Amino acid sequence: MTQVTERGTPLPAAPRAGRRRRSPAAAACVMGGALAAGLGLGFLAVLVIVLWISSPYPDSGPGGALHLAAGLWLLAHGTELVRYETLSGVPAPVGVTPLLLVALPALLMRRAARLGIGSEEGDEEVLPGSAVFSAVLCGYLTVGALATVYAAGGPMPADPLSAAWHVPLVAVVAAAGGVWAARGRQLGPLPSWVPGGVRKAVARPRYALALRAGAGGALVLLGGGALLVGGSLAWHGAEAQASFLALTGVWSGRFAVLLLAVALIPNAMVWGAAYALGPGFALGAGASATPLGFSGSPSLPRFPLLAALPPEGPGTPLTWAAAGVPVVAGVAVGWFAVRRAREVSYGETALTAALGALVCGLAMAGLAAASAGPMGSGRLAEFGPVWWAVGAAAFAWTLPGVVVAVAVHAWRNRPVAVAADAWHDSGVRELRWEALRAAAGGLIPDISTPLPAPASAPPVAEPAPAAAPVRVLTVVPAVGPDLTVPPAAPPPLVPPVVGARVLARRKPSA
Repeated sequence: MTQVTERGTPLPAAPRAGRRRRSPAAAACVMGGALAAGLGLGFLAVLVIVLWISSPYPDSGPGGALHLAAGLWLLAHGTELVRYETLSGVPAPVGVTPLLLVALPALLMRRAARLGIGSEEGDEEVLPGSAVFSAVLCGYLTVGALATVYAAGGPMPADPLSAAWHVPLVAVVAAAGGVWAARGRQLGPLPSWVPGGVRKAVARPRYALALRAGAGGALVLLGGGALLVGGSLAWHGAEAQASFLALTGVWSGRFAVLLLAVALIPNAMVWGAAYALGPGFALGAGASATPLGFSGSPSLPRFPLLAALPPEGPGTPLTWAAAGVPVVAGVAVGWFAVRRAREVSYGETALTAALGALVCGLAMAGLAAASAGPMGSGRLAEFGPVWWAVGAAAFAWTLPGVVVAVAVHAWRNRPVAVAADAWHDSGVRELRWEALRAAAGGLIPDISTPLPAPASAPPVAEPAPAAAPVRVLTVVPAVGPDLTVPPAAPPPLVPPVVGARVLARRKPSA
Protein backbone atom coordinates (compact mmCIF):
# COMPACT_ATOMS: atom_id res chain seq x y z
CA MET A 1 0.00 0.00 0.00
CA THR A 2 1.42 3.37 -1.06
CA GLN A 3 1.58 6.01 1.65
CA VAL A 4 0.79 9.64 0.75
CA THR A 5 1.18 12.96 2.51
CA GLU A 6 -1.61 15.41 3.39
CA ARG A 7 -1.25 17.05 -0.05
CA GLY A 8 -1.57 13.69 -1.82
CA THR A 9 2.06 13.27 -2.85
CA PRO A 10 3.45 9.74 -2.34
CA LEU A 11 6.06 9.23 0.33
CA PRO A 12 9.45 7.93 -0.80
CA ALA A 13 9.91 4.21 -0.29
CA ALA A 14 11.83 3.25 2.80
CA PRO A 15 15.13 1.57 2.10
CA ARG A 16 15.22 -2.14 2.75
CA ALA A 17 16.98 -3.50 5.77
CA GLY A 18 19.25 -5.56 3.59
CA ARG A 19 20.39 -2.51 1.65
CA ARG A 20 21.04 -0.54 4.82
CA ARG A 21 23.17 -3.32 6.18
CA ARG A 22 24.95 -4.34 2.98
CA SER A 23 26.38 -0.93 2.21
CA PRO A 24 28.40 -0.65 5.47
CA ALA A 25 29.32 -4.32 5.18
CA ALA A 26 30.77 -3.83 1.70
CA ALA A 27 32.74 -0.81 2.89
CA ALA A 28 34.04 -2.84 5.85
CA CYS A 29 35.20 -5.59 3.50
CA VAL A 30 37.03 -3.07 1.32
CA MET A 31 38.70 -1.62 4.41
CA GLY A 32 39.58 -5.13 5.55
CA GLY A 33 41.40 -5.87 2.30
CA ALA A 34 43.26 -2.55 2.47
CA LEU A 35 44.16 -3.23 6.11
CA ALA A 36 45.55 -6.67 5.21
CA ALA A 37 47.83 -5.11 2.60
CA GLY A 38 48.83 -2.34 5.00
CA LEU A 39 49.77 -4.80 7.76
CA GLY A 40 52.07 -6.68 5.40
CA LEU A 41 53.69 -3.48 4.25
CA GLY A 42 54.06 -2.24 7.82
CA PHE A 43 55.73 -5.44 9.01
CA LEU A 44 58.35 -5.32 6.26
CA ALA A 45 58.82 -1.57 6.74
CA VAL A 46 59.55 -2.01 10.45
CA LEU A 47 62.00 -4.83 9.72
CA VAL A 48 63.87 -2.83 7.06
CA ILE A 49 63.98 0.31 9.24
CA VAL A 50 65.43 -1.68 12.16
CA LEU A 51 68.13 -3.14 9.92
CA TRP A 52 68.83 0.31 8.44
CA ILE A 53 69.21 1.89 11.87
CA SER A 54 71.52 -0.85 13.12
CA SER A 55 73.69 -0.75 9.98
CA PRO A 56 77.00 1.08 10.55
CA TYR A 57 77.23 2.19 6.92
CA PRO A 58 73.74 3.15 5.66
CA ASP A 59 73.92 4.13 1.99
CA SER A 60 70.52 5.87 1.90
CA GLY A 61 68.09 7.70 4.14
CA PRO A 62 64.87 6.45 5.71
CA GLY A 63 63.05 7.20 2.44
CA GLY A 64 65.22 4.69 0.62
CA ALA A 65 64.55 2.09 3.31
CA LEU A 66 60.79 2.56 2.96
CA HIS A 67 61.04 2.27 -0.83
CA LEU A 68 62.99 -0.95 -0.37
CA ALA A 69 60.30 -2.26 2.00
CA ALA A 70 57.64 -1.63 -0.65
CA GLY A 71 59.78 -3.49 -3.19
CA LEU A 72 60.20 -6.44 -0.84
CA TRP A 73 56.43 -6.54 -0.30
CA LEU A 74 55.93 -6.77 -4.04
CA LEU A 75 58.68 -9.42 -4.25
CA ALA A 76 56.73 -11.46 -1.70
CA HIS A 77 53.94 -11.70 -4.29
CA GLY A 78 56.32 -12.98 -6.98
CA THR A 79 56.93 -9.64 -8.68
CA GLU A 80 60.30 -9.19 -10.35
CA LEU A 81 62.45 -6.34 -9.11
CA VAL A 82 64.99 -4.48 -11.24
CA ARG A 83 68.41 -3.64 -9.87
CA TYR A 84 70.01 -0.72 -11.72
CA GLU A 85 73.22 -0.36 -9.69
CA THR A 86 75.33 -3.09 -11.30
CA LEU A 87 79.01 -3.29 -12.27
CA SER A 88 78.20 -3.61 -15.97
CA GLY A 89 75.60 -0.85 -15.91
CA VAL A 90 72.97 -3.16 -17.39
CA PRO A 91 69.79 -3.47 -15.29
CA ALA A 92 69.61 -6.90 -13.68
CA PRO A 93 66.25 -8.50 -12.77
CA VAL A 94 65.75 -10.20 -9.41
CA GLY A 95 62.99 -12.76 -9.69
CA VAL A 96 63.70 -15.50 -7.11
CA THR A 97 60.90 -15.09 -4.59
CA PRO A 98 61.53 -16.29 -1.01
CA LEU A 99 58.54 -18.56 -0.58
CA LEU A 100 58.38 -17.96 3.16
CA LEU A 101 57.59 -14.29 2.49
CA VAL A 102 54.55 -15.32 0.42
CA ALA A 103 52.93 -16.69 3.57
CA LEU A 104 52.64 -13.20 5.09
CA PRO A 105 50.32 -11.55 2.50
CA ALA A 106 48.48 -14.82 1.87
CA LEU A 107 47.55 -15.31 5.53
CA LEU A 108 46.52 -11.68 6.00
CA MET A 109 44.35 -11.73 2.89
CA ARG A 110 42.77 -15.02 3.88
CA ARG A 111 41.93 -13.68 7.33
CA ALA A 112 40.34 -10.55 5.85
CA ALA A 113 38.10 -12.68 3.61
CA ARG A 114 37.04 -14.91 6.50
CA LEU A 115 36.13 -11.94 8.68
CA GLY A 116 34.13 -10.41 5.85
CA ILE A 117 31.80 -13.41 5.55
CA GLY A 118 30.17 -12.97 8.97
CA SER A 119 29.13 -9.84 10.82
CA GLU A 120 29.82 -9.17 14.45
CA GLU A 121 26.14 -9.58 15.37
CA GLY A 122 25.81 -13.28 15.95
CA ASP A 123 27.86 -14.25 12.88
CA GLU A 124 24.88 -13.50 10.66
CA GLU A 125 25.82 -13.36 6.99
CA VAL A 126 25.43 -9.88 5.52
CA LEU A 127 27.07 -10.27 2.11
CA PRO A 128 27.25 -13.31 -0.13
CA GLY A 129 30.62 -14.92 -0.68
CA SER A 130 31.12 -13.45 -4.15
CA ALA A 131 30.48 -9.91 -2.87
CA VAL A 132 32.91 -10.35 0.02
CA PHE A 133 35.52 -11.75 -2.35
CA SER A 134 35.18 -8.79 -4.72
CA ALA A 135 35.18 -6.16 -1.97
CA VAL A 136 38.23 -7.53 -0.14
CA LEU A 137 40.08 -7.92 -3.44
CA CYS A 138 39.28 -4.32 -4.41
CA GLY A 139 40.77 -2.92 -1.20
CA TYR A 140 43.88 -5.08 -1.42
CA LEU A 141 44.63 -4.29 -5.06
CA THR A 142 44.21 -0.56 -4.42
CA VAL A 143 46.99 -0.63 -1.86
CA GLY A 144 49.02 -2.88 -4.17
CA ALA A 145 48.81 -0.34 -6.99
CA LEU A 146 49.90 2.46 -4.65
CA ALA A 147 52.82 0.36 -3.40
CA THR A 148 53.93 -0.33 -6.99
CA VAL A 149 53.97 3.39 -7.76
CA TYR A 150 55.80 4.18 -4.52
CA ALA A 151 58.46 1.47 -5.04
CA ALA A 152 59.30 2.93 -8.46
CA GLY A 153 61.33 5.68 -6.76
CA GLY A 154 63.51 3.28 -4.75
CA PRO A 155 66.80 1.50 -5.45
CA MET A 156 65.01 -1.67 -6.62
CA PRO A 157 61.73 -0.75 -8.36
CA ALA A 158 59.23 -3.37 -9.41
CA ASP A 159 58.50 -4.35 -12.98
CA PRO A 160 54.99 -2.97 -13.67
CA LEU A 161 54.00 -5.81 -15.98
CA SER A 162 55.12 -8.41 -13.47
CA ALA A 163 53.29 -6.65 -10.64
CA ALA A 164 50.14 -6.35 -12.76
CA TRP A 165 49.48 -10.09 -12.63
CA HIS A 166 51.51 -11.45 -9.69
CA VAL A 167 49.83 -9.33 -7.01
CA PRO A 168 46.26 -10.10 -8.20
CA LEU A 169 47.11 -13.79 -8.50
CA VAL A 170 48.22 -14.11 -4.87
CA ALA A 171 45.29 -11.97 -3.69
CA VAL A 172 42.71 -13.99 -5.63
CA VAL A 173 44.00 -17.35 -4.36
CA ALA A 174 44.22 -16.16 -0.74
CA ALA A 175 40.77 -14.50 -0.78
CA ALA A 176 39.17 -17.56 -2.36
CA GLY A 177 40.78 -19.73 0.33
CA GLY A 178 39.40 -17.47 3.05
CA VAL A 179 35.84 -17.54 1.66
CA TRP A 180 36.05 -21.31 1.22
CA ALA A 181 37.26 -21.78 4.81
CA ALA A 182 34.48 -19.55 6.15
CA ARG A 183 31.93 -21.65 4.25
CA GLY A 184 33.05 -24.79 6.05
CA ARG A 185 35.50 -26.07 3.41
CA GLN A 186 32.73 -27.38 1.18
CA LEU A 187 33.67 -29.27 -1.97
CA GLY A 188 30.28 -28.63 -3.50
CA PRO A 189 27.86 -27.83 -4.84
CA LEU A 190 29.39 -25.79 -7.60
CA PRO A 191 27.69 -22.63 -8.89
CA SER A 192 24.62 -23.03 -11.07
CA TRP A 193 26.38 -21.77 -14.20
CA VAL A 194 28.67 -24.84 -14.15
CA PRO A 195 27.30 -27.66 -16.37
CA GLY A 196 25.38 -30.35 -14.56
CA GLY A 197 27.70 -33.14 -15.69
CA VAL A 198 30.70 -31.34 -14.23
CA ARG A 199 28.89 -30.76 -10.92
CA LYS A 200 27.99 -34.44 -10.63
CA ALA A 201 31.51 -35.54 -11.53
CA VAL A 202 33.19 -33.27 -8.99
CA ALA A 203 30.80 -34.42 -6.25
CA ARG A 204 32.20 -37.95 -6.47
CA PRO A 205 34.47 -39.00 -3.59
CA ARG A 206 37.28 -40.00 -5.93
CA TYR A 207 38.33 -36.38 -6.45
CA ALA A 208 38.67 -35.67 -2.74
CA LEU A 209 40.75 -38.83 -2.39
CA ALA A 210 42.85 -37.82 -5.40
CA LEU A 211 43.54 -34.43 -3.83
CA ARG A 212 44.53 -36.10 -0.59
CA ALA A 213 46.79 -38.59 -2.36
CA GLY A 214 48.43 -35.89 -4.50
CA ALA A 215 49.00 -33.68 -1.46
CA GLY A 216 50.51 -36.61 0.41
CA GLY A 217 52.92 -37.34 -2.44
CA ALA A 218 53.94 -33.68 -2.72
CA LEU A 219 54.56 -33.45 1.03
CA VAL A 220 56.74 -36.56 0.90
CA LEU A 221 58.76 -35.03 -1.95
CA LEU A 222 59.18 -31.75 -0.06
CA GLY A 223 60.18 -33.60 3.09
CA GLY A 224 62.71 -35.63 1.14
CA GLY A 225 64.08 -32.44 -0.41
CA ALA A 226 64.45 -30.88 3.05
CA LEU A 227 66.26 -34.02 4.23
CA LEU A 228 68.68 -33.86 1.30
CA VAL A 229 69.42 -30.17 1.83
CA GLY A 230 69.85 -30.58 5.57
CA GLY A 231 72.14 -33.57 5.17
CA SER A 232 74.26 -31.78 2.58
CA LEU A 233 74.53 -28.69 4.79
CA ALA A 234 75.65 -30.84 7.70
CA TRP A 235 78.19 -32.54 5.42
CA HIS A 236 79.52 -29.17 4.20
CA GLY A 237 79.12 -27.41 7.54
CA ALA A 238 82.57 -25.82 7.50
CA GLU A 239 82.03 -24.30 4.05
CA ALA A 240 78.59 -22.95 5.02
CA GLN A 241 80.00 -21.34 8.15
CA ALA A 242 82.89 -19.78 6.22
CA SER A 243 80.57 -18.29 3.59
CA PHE A 244 78.27 -16.92 6.30
CA LEU A 245 81.10 -15.20 8.14
CA ALA A 246 82.74 -13.86 4.97
CA LEU A 247 79.67 -11.93 3.78
CA THR A 248 79.77 -9.26 6.49
CA GLY A 249 81.45 -8.59 9.79
CA VAL A 250 78.70 -6.72 11.68
CA TRP A 251 75.90 -8.38 13.56
CA SER A 252 73.14 -6.47 11.73
CA GLY A 253 74.41 -7.68 8.37
CA ARG A 254 74.71 -11.24 9.59
CA PHE A 255 71.21 -11.03 11.00
CA ALA A 256 69.92 -9.89 7.59
CA VAL A 257 71.75 -12.77 5.88
CA LEU A 258 70.25 -15.20 8.40
CA LEU A 259 66.74 -13.87 7.77
CA LEU A 260 67.21 -14.22 4.02
CA ALA A 261 68.48 -17.79 4.42
CA VAL A 262 65.47 -18.71 6.57
CA ALA A 263 63.09 -17.15 4.05
CA LEU A 264 64.71 -19.25 1.29
CA ILE A 265 64.37 -22.58 3.11
CA PRO A 266 61.10 -23.51 1.27
CA ASN A 267 62.87 -22.76 -2.03
CA ALA A 268 65.67 -25.09 -0.98
CA MET A 269 63.13 -27.82 -0.20
CA VAL A 270 61.61 -27.52 -3.67
CA TRP A 271 65.04 -27.55 -5.28
CA GLY A 272 65.99 -30.64 -3.28
CA ALA A 273 62.81 -32.39 -4.43
CA ALA A 274 63.59 -31.42 -8.05
CA TYR A 275 67.09 -32.85 -7.58
CA ALA A 276 65.69 -36.16 -6.26
CA LEU A 277 63.16 -36.38 -9.12
CA GLY A 278 65.92 -36.20 -11.73
CA PRO A 279 65.57 -32.90 -13.64
CA GLY A 280 67.54 -31.03 -10.98
CA PHE A 281 67.91 -27.27 -11.11
CA ALA A 282 69.83 -24.71 -13.12
CA LEU A 283 72.57 -22.55 -11.64
CA GLY A 284 72.92 -20.18 -14.55
CA ALA A 285 73.25 -20.59 -18.28
CA GLY A 286 74.92 -23.93 -19.06
CA ALA A 287 75.18 -25.16 -15.44
CA SER A 288 72.85 -27.66 -13.80
CA ALA A 289 72.89 -30.06 -10.86
CA THR A 290 71.28 -33.51 -11.17
CA PRO A 291 71.87 -36.87 -9.44
CA LEU A 292 73.77 -37.98 -12.57
CA GLY A 293 76.30 -35.18 -12.21
CA PHE A 294 77.05 -31.50 -11.78
CA SER A 295 77.81 -30.04 -15.20
CA GLY A 296 79.00 -26.58 -16.15
CA SER A 297 80.95 -23.96 -14.25
CA PRO A 298 78.51 -21.70 -12.42
CA SER A 299 79.59 -18.32 -11.11
CA LEU A 300 77.76 -18.22 -7.81
CA PRO A 301 77.97 -15.64 -5.02
CA ARG A 302 78.87 -16.57 -1.48
CA PHE A 303 75.79 -17.70 0.40
CA PRO A 304 75.32 -20.32 3.14
CA LEU A 305 72.62 -22.34 1.36
CA LEU A 306 74.73 -22.61 -1.80
CA ALA A 307 77.33 -24.52 0.19
CA ALA A 308 74.98 -27.52 0.11
CA LEU A 309 75.51 -28.00 -3.63
CA PRO A 310 77.07 -31.31 -4.67
CA PRO A 311 80.65 -31.27 -5.98
CA GLU A 312 81.23 -30.75 -9.68
CA GLY A 313 81.66 -33.84 -11.81
CA PRO A 314 79.75 -37.06 -12.47
CA GLY A 315 77.34 -38.51 -9.96
CA THR A 316 78.18 -41.08 -7.34
CA PRO A 317 76.15 -43.87 -5.69
CA LEU A 318 75.48 -41.42 -2.88
CA THR A 319 73.79 -38.96 -5.23
CA TRP A 320 71.94 -41.76 -7.02
CA ALA A 321 70.41 -42.78 -3.69
CA ALA A 322 68.29 -39.61 -3.85
CA ALA A 323 65.97 -41.55 -6.18
CA GLY A 324 64.52 -43.23 -3.10
CA VAL A 325 62.59 -40.06 -2.29
CA PRO A 326 60.22 -40.21 -5.32
CA VAL A 327 59.81 -43.96 -4.79
CA VAL A 328 58.47 -43.30 -1.30
CA ALA A 329 56.27 -40.54 -2.73
CA GLY A 330 54.73 -43.02 -5.19
CA VAL A 331 53.99 -45.41 -2.33
CA ALA A 332 52.35 -42.56 -0.40
CA VAL A 333 50.13 -41.67 -3.36
CA GLY A 334 48.99 -45.28 -3.71
CA TRP A 335 48.35 -45.64 0.03
CA PHE A 336 46.23 -42.50 0.36
CA ALA A 337 44.22 -43.30 -2.77
CA VAL A 338 42.56 -46.40 -1.26
CA ARG A 339 39.11 -46.01 0.20
CA ARG A 340 37.94 -47.75 3.34
CA ALA A 341 34.69 -48.90 1.75
CA ARG A 342 34.61 -52.47 0.46
CA GLU A 343 32.17 -51.87 -2.36
CA VAL A 344 34.72 -49.91 -4.45
CA SER A 345 36.03 -51.73 -7.50
CA TYR A 346 39.67 -52.14 -8.47
CA GLY A 347 39.21 -49.88 -11.48
CA GLU A 348 37.91 -47.05 -9.30
CA THR A 349 40.91 -47.39 -6.97
CA ALA A 350 43.35 -47.38 -9.90
CA LEU A 351 41.71 -44.29 -11.41
CA THR A 352 41.88 -42.46 -8.07
CA ALA A 353 45.58 -43.25 -7.73
CA ALA A 354 46.25 -42.03 -11.29
CA LEU A 355 44.45 -38.77 -10.55
CA GLY A 356 46.47 -38.44 -7.36
CA ALA A 357 49.69 -38.76 -9.36
CA LEU A 358 48.42 -36.04 -11.71
CA VAL A 359 47.65 -33.77 -8.76
CA CYS A 360 51.12 -34.37 -7.35
CA GLY A 361 52.71 -33.48 -10.70
CA LEU A 362 50.70 -30.28 -11.00
CA ALA A 363 51.53 -29.25 -7.43
CA MET A 364 55.25 -29.80 -7.91
CA ALA A 365 55.19 -27.94 -11.23
CA GLY A 366 53.56 -24.93 -9.56
CA LEU A 367 56.02 -24.97 -6.66
CA ALA A 368 58.97 -25.25 -9.03
CA ALA A 369 57.73 -22.28 -11.07
CA ALA A 370 57.26 -20.20 -7.90
CA SER A 371 60.70 -21.03 -6.50
CA ALA A 372 62.69 -20.26 -9.66
CA GLY A 373 63.54 -17.04 -11.42
CA PRO A 374 66.41 -14.91 -12.64
CA MET A 375 69.08 -13.61 -10.31
CA GLY A 376 70.59 -11.25 -12.84
CA SER A 377 71.34 -10.96 -16.51
CA GLY A 378 73.58 -13.08 -18.69
CA ARG A 379 74.72 -16.27 -17.00
CA LEU A 380 72.38 -15.82 -14.02
CA ALA A 381 69.26 -15.40 -16.12
CA GLU A 382 68.23 -19.01 -15.41
CA PHE A 383 68.23 -19.94 -11.76
CA GLY A 384 66.21 -22.80 -10.29
CA PRO A 385 64.30 -25.87 -11.53
CA VAL A 386 62.38 -26.03 -14.81
CA TRP A 387 58.71 -26.26 -13.86
CA TRP A 388 57.44 -28.47 -16.70
CA ALA A 389 60.28 -30.97 -16.31
CA VAL A 390 59.72 -31.23 -12.54
CA GLY A 391 55.97 -31.70 -13.02
CA ALA A 392 56.42 -34.42 -15.63
CA ALA A 393 59.00 -36.23 -13.49
CA ALA A 394 56.76 -36.09 -10.42
CA PHE A 395 53.86 -37.56 -12.39
CA ALA A 396 56.04 -40.32 -13.85
CA TRP A 397 57.53 -41.29 -10.48
CA THR A 398 54.20 -41.37 -8.64
CA LEU A 399 52.18 -43.09 -11.38
CA PRO A 400 53.36 -46.56 -10.18
CA GLY A 401 51.32 -45.75 -7.10
CA VAL A 402 48.43 -47.26 -9.06
CA VAL A 403 49.96 -50.71 -8.50
CA VAL A 404 50.43 -49.94 -4.80
CA ALA A 405 46.82 -48.78 -4.51
CA VAL A 406 45.45 -51.92 -6.14
CA ALA A 407 47.64 -54.12 -3.92
CA VAL A 408 46.52 -52.29 -0.76
CA HIS A 409 42.89 -52.53 -1.91
CA ALA A 410 43.24 -56.29 -2.43
CA TRP A 411 44.89 -56.71 0.98
CA ARG A 412 42.18 -54.78 2.81
CA ASN A 413 39.39 -56.70 1.04
CA ARG A 414 40.90 -60.16 1.44
CA PRO A 415 38.59 -62.87 2.88
CA VAL A 416 39.25 -63.30 6.59
CA ALA A 417 38.84 -66.81 8.10
CA VAL A 418 36.94 -66.77 11.39
CA ALA A 419 38.55 -69.03 13.98
CA ALA A 420 36.12 -71.56 15.56
CA ASP A 421 35.63 -71.83 19.31
CA ALA A 422 37.83 -74.41 20.98
CA TRP A 423 34.78 -75.92 22.79
CA HIS A 424 33.17 -76.86 19.47
CA ASP A 425 36.28 -78.41 17.95
CA SER A 426 36.07 -82.06 17.04
CA GLY A 427 36.70 -84.34 20.04
CA VAL A 428 37.19 -81.69 22.72
CA ARG A 429 33.56 -81.54 23.82
CA GLU A 430 33.29 -85.33 24.14
CA LEU A 431 36.43 -85.54 26.25
CA ARG A 432 35.21 -82.86 28.65
CA TRP A 433 31.78 -84.54 28.97
CA GLU A 434 33.41 -87.89 29.75
CA ALA A 435 35.50 -86.26 32.45
CA LEU A 436 32.40 -84.68 34.01
CA ARG A 437 30.52 -88.03 33.89
CA ALA A 438 33.38 -89.87 35.59
CA ALA A 439 33.57 -87.26 38.34
CA ALA A 440 29.79 -87.50 38.96
CA GLY A 441 30.05 -91.15 39.98
CA GLY A 442 27.37 -92.62 37.73
CA LEU A 443 24.75 -89.92 38.25
CA ILE A 444 25.08 -88.85 34.61
CA PRO A 445 24.14 -91.52 32.06
CA ASP A 446 26.54 -92.56 29.37
CA ILE A 447 25.19 -90.99 26.18
CA SER A 448 27.91 -92.44 24.03
CA THR A 449 26.30 -95.89 24.19
CA PRO A 450 23.09 -96.01 22.15
CA LEU A 451 19.98 -97.13 24.02
CA PRO A 452 18.45 -100.49 23.00
CA ALA A 453 15.46 -100.32 20.73
CA PRO A 454 12.15 -101.00 22.50
CA ALA A 455 10.60 -104.42 21.92
CA SER A 456 7.82 -104.37 19.42
CA ALA A 457 4.39 -104.96 20.96
CA PRO A 458 2.30 -107.85 19.58
CA PRO A 459 -0.21 -106.83 17.01
CA VAL A 460 -3.69 -106.24 18.35
CA ALA A 461 -6.50 -107.81 16.39
CA GLU A 462 -9.03 -105.41 15.21
CA PRO A 463 -12.55 -106.15 16.46
CA ALA A 464 -15.12 -107.18 13.97
CA PRO A 465 -17.57 -104.51 13.02
CA ALA A 466 -20.79 -104.71 15.00
CA ALA A 467 -24.02 -104.89 13.20
CA ALA A 468 -25.84 -102.75 15.74
CA PRO A 469 -25.69 -98.99 15.27
CA VAL A 470 -22.94 -97.27 17.20
CA ARG A 471 -23.93 -94.39 19.43
CA VAL A 472 -21.61 -91.40 19.10
CA LEU A 473 -20.78 -89.75 22.39
CA THR A 474 -19.30 -86.28 22.64
CA VAL A 475 -16.85 -85.91 25.51
CA VAL A 476 -16.77 -82.45 27.05
CA PRO A 477 -13.62 -81.90 29.10
CA ALA A 478 -14.26 -80.90 32.66
CA VAL A 479 -13.08 -77.64 34.03
CA GLY A 480 -9.91 -78.31 35.90
CA PRO A 481 -6.31 -79.13 35.37
CA ASP A 482 -5.19 -80.46 32.03
CA LEU A 483 -5.08 -84.23 32.39
CA THR A 484 -3.01 -84.64 29.25
CA VAL A 485 0.00 -83.12 30.98
CA PRO A 486 1.81 -85.80 32.97
CA PRO A 487 1.94 -85.07 36.69
CA ALA A 488 5.13 -83.83 38.14
CA ALA A 489 7.38 -86.36 39.82
CA PRO A 490 6.93 -86.53 43.60
CA PRO A 491 9.70 -85.06 45.69
CA PRO A 492 12.24 -87.57 46.91
CA LEU A 493 11.68 -89.03 50.38
CA VAL A 494 14.02 -88.03 53.14
CA PRO A 495 15.86 -91.11 54.35
CA PRO A 496 15.40 -91.94 58.05
CA VAL A 497 18.06 -90.92 60.48
CA VAL A 498 19.72 -93.95 62.06
CA GLY A 499 20.32 -93.82 65.81
CA ALA A 500 18.04 -90.84 66.49
CA ARG A 501 16.50 -90.56 69.92
CA VAL A 502 13.01 -89.10 70.50
CA LEU A 503 12.52 -87.28 73.82
CA ALA A 504 9.17 -86.57 75.45
CA ARG A 505 8.14 -82.99 75.89
CA ARG A 506 8.01 -81.86 79.46
CA LYS A 507 5.60 -79.35 80.86
CA PRO A 508 7.10 -76.26 82.39
CA SER A 509 6.98 -76.14 86.18
CA ALA A 510 4.48 -73.79 87.79
